[in-house]
Formats: sequence, C-alpha cells, structure tokens
Amino acid sequence: MLKKIALVMLLALPMGVFAQNLKFGHINAQEIITVMPEFTKAQNDIQNLEKQLTAELQRTQEEFNKKYQEFQQAIAKDSLPQNIAERRQKELQDMAERQQQFQQEAEQGMQKAQQEKMTPIYKKLDDAIKAVGAAEGVIYIFDLARTPIPYVGAQSIDLTAKVKAQLGIK
Repeated sequence: MLKKIALVMLLALPMGVFAQNLKFGHINAQEIITVMPEFTKAQNDIQNLEKQLTAELQRTQEEFNKKYQEFQQAIAKDSLPQNIAERRQKELQDMAERQQQFQQEAEQGMQKAQQEKMTPIYKKLDDAIKAVGAAEGVIYIFDLARTPIPYVGAQSIDLTAKVKAQLGIK
C-alpha cells in the first residue's frame, strides 16, 4: 500500500509543478488587422472592384429596362408583327439571363478577390502570433475575435500589443 501511495505521489507531484508553469495568452485579431496597412489597401481594392461591378450591373439593368419599356409600348400599340414580337421577347429573356449570370459571376468574383486579398494578411498575422507566442513561452494564444471565450482570467497574458509590435504597428 505504501508503494502505491509513493507511486501516486511521484506521478502527481510533477503534474502539479508543471501545471503551475503553464502560460496562456490572448489577442484580438480584429483590433490588429484593422490597423494593418495591408488591410486598408485590400479594403480599398475590394471596394473599387465592388463599385465597378455595381456600375456594370446598373448599366445593364438600365439597358434592359429601356428595351423592356420599348417592347411594352410597341405591344400596346399593336405595331409589331408576331414574329418580331417573339424575337424581341426572346432577346429580353436572353438579356435577363445574361444579367443574372453576370450578377452571380460578380458575387463569386468578389468572394474570390476578398479571399485573395485577405489570405496573405491572415498569414502575416498568424506568423506574427507564432513568433510572439514562441518569444513569450506561451502554450496557447486565443483569439478573442475569432473564438468566443466566455471567460479570460487575469493569468492570461494580453499579447495584442506585442503582436502589433511584431508587425511594426504602433
């Protein structure tokens, strides 16, 4: 029995000592990313692309509306032969389909552009987080912006400022 107690003590004692040396850190990545110059440039590029795509969508919508109104007026006057009316109706359907397809492609293009612009920014941030984590000797760094954590104790080190410094941000 004494041997079992001694064995438990030998196993439990190092665990207790080890548990006391654990260091945890946390950051707010959103706070860091929003002040990165790369983020500002990426946001401006994405907004410019969005403006271009929106302008093109608006232009095609206006063109469609104009042709549709002309078609409606011609039908109301009963001035179009049946075959011409059918051809114009088909043209309007084709225009509507092309516009819908362009809108879908624009949305996909925006998502792709956002991903292409943001991926290197997140990689740079992750590299800085890893460097700070290694330098500080922490075993985990939690991102309060990405992961909801209901409680952060006083023992957790806020490393946001150090990650900003690693990135050269004041």
